[in-house]
Amino acid sequence: MFPLFCLYALAAGAITGSFLNVVIHRYPREESIVFPASHCPHCRTPIRPYDNIPILSWLWLRGRCRACREPIALRYPLVELANALFYLAVFLNTGISIAFLPLAAIVSMTIVLIYIDADIQILPDVIDIPGIAIGLVIGAMSLGLVYPRLMLAQSLVDSAIGAAVGGGILLAIGLAYKLVRKVDGMGLGDVKMLAMIGAVVGWEPLLAVLLVASISGAIVGAFVAMRSEEGFRVALPFGVFLGFAFLIVLFHGPTLFEWYLALVPR
Repeated sequence: MFPLFCLYALAAGAITGSFLNVVIHRYPREESIVFPASHCPHCRTPIRPYDNIPILSWLWLRGRCRACREPIALRYPLVELANALFYLAVFLNTGISIAFLPLAAIVSMTIVLIYIDADIQILPDVIDIPGIAIGLVIGAMSLGLVYPRLMLAQSLVDSAIGAAVGGGILLAIGLAYKLVRKVDGMGLGDVKMLAMIGAVVGWEPLLAVLLVASISGAIVGAFVAMRSEEGFRVALPFGVFLGFAFLIVLFHGPTLFEWYLALVPR
């Protein structure tokens, strides 16, 4: 039965990913995520049920709307596939357990935050704040003790400290930057997102999340700056890098820490 449950996790992830695409597309445009039903963004033609099968319909239609033949963004199957694979990764760690639900939810919320921040450089409170609450639930369930292969808060106290430290670090950095440069260098959305991350993983892994996010952001930022007229003044959506760093540490944090400890001289 185990392969069948793995298939269920993949299917649930892909179906949820289809809804995430609706949120990613409509939130920046201030449209309802419920009404109207799914439709082509170009010709507004309602999408038939058989053309709305995650991943497969995009492949079958060769990435084009059946009605107007306009291209369908590659983002749609990528989000569905990514969410499906992450749900499978969560299931492989938790098995059939209530723990699957909050972990799957936090992964999906992170994917939405990454794409919306990349699109309009906003990290919505309607996702960040519930994410903090889910992180505290994860801490209260002590999932870090139950699933050692995942980097998770080990207690409610660990989760609460993680949220406070995560938000506090970026808030302090942002205030210091504004004091020195007289301009905003970081939005409060980043503060709330790192508070969410801290609530999920606890306070100790936050340095690893910030390190991975900062290094990847610096590399991408340098490349973008060299190709931009604004140079190194170009603004980058830091939430994108926080999201990717969080997912890396969430699933591979224990392994990364083992590698680090093996390299440290004793």
